Amino acid sequence: MGNGQGTDMLGPRNKDRERQNPDLVRPPTTDHGTMKNMRWSMADSHIRIEENSWTRQTTVRELPTSVELAGVNMRLDEGVIRELHWHKEAEWAYVLEGEVRTTALDTEGGSFIDDLKKGDLWYFPSGHPHSLQGLSPHGSEFLLIFDSGGFSEDSTFILSDWLAHTPKSVIAENFRLPPELFKALPEKEKYMFQGSIPGPIKDETPKNFKKSKLQFTHRMLEQEPKNATGGRVRITDSTNFEISKTVAAAHLDIDPGAMREMHWHPNADEWSFVIRGRARVTIFAAEGNARTFDYMAGDVGIVPRNMGHFIENLSDDEPLEMLEIFRADKFQDFSLFQWMGELPKRLVKDHLFQHDPEIGEKFWKAVESAESDVIKSPRPKDEDEYAEEL
Repeated sequence: MGNGQGTDMLGPRNKDRERQNPDLVRPPTTDHGTMKNMRWSMADSHIRIEENSWTRQTTVRELPTSVELAGVNMRLDEGVIRELHWHKEAEWAYVLEGEVRTTALDTEGGSFIDDLKKGDLWYFPSGHPHSLQGLSPHGSEFLLIFDSGGFSEDSTFILSDWLAHTPKSVIAENFRLPPELFKALPEKEKYMFQGSIPGPIKDETPKNFKKSKLQFTHRMLEQEPKNATGGRVRITDSTNFEISKTVAAAHLDIDPGAMREMHWHPNADEWSFVIRGRARVTIFAAEGNARTFDYMAGDVGIVPRNMGHFIENLSDDEPLEMLEIFRADKFQDFSLFQWMGELPKRLVKDHLFQHDPEIGEKFWKAVESAESDVIKSPRPKDEDEYAEEL
């Protein structure tokens, strides 16, 4: 393995896996101690296949460290309906590709219908009934987030399932219609099924439509980004998407070779999803424990609250796009760079460079602005050469 440490492998190997996770095969020398697994790939999740649709999930069952949130990756072809349903948990979603129609009902009887595209969000509070349907020409694929790691797609409250387990006489009494009319009801849940192609919203709005006062959707990628030297960040939480009381998120575009700065989150675990590119994340867990994980498109990552970490884009030519998602009403983080610059100069130098005041002075000049650069651009090569001289 090089450097006189370790040796070759003689037993069975999965070389494809090793190439995907090089920092597990050959960890950085700064990694140390024991840490639970913080990575899972949606490609390893069981896929439930339905009519012109599929779904797969990452919960605490697949990834035991995913205790605060669960994720579902779902695909609906054109016209396919995720049938009328509701959950114990709140549902937050990000549209990955295509277009999808959502419907919802609020507790005051107000209705909501909206068509969403790539980069849009929706949020349905606990218990709020809703539906989803893929639109033309290719339907949609999206990431669903639920505010409990123990969530299961199979535990959904589904309209057809409820009616299949209710006496026809009761259904007839509820809707004030003859019982024989309900003989044609589905015998079991439909879950996801091919429906008719929806028309424009204005042509499908019911006669007695009462518009909800709540805004269940949000255009995340239409937000003005926060520009950093190495990329862009968009943050959506209850401050700009008011209904989203239990889920906050950041959308990151990290330039090739750039790095999401060293930081931590005080109010929630981070549940990350890589949309494109390759990432490396090193997590510091105190007590001398640190571990590095590699991620690629479709992977889920966990960073428990308050654990220090950073994210590197491993590619020299491909951007890294990912979501940081939290079970919280507001996005919060602490920047290590900013913290150092906000402290008294003497205190910083005593901590880090007590026996080398010259280097301590150079460090202080670098951080004294105390301005957080959320995504740092790659350092110029001449700076690396300067650092080696020091």
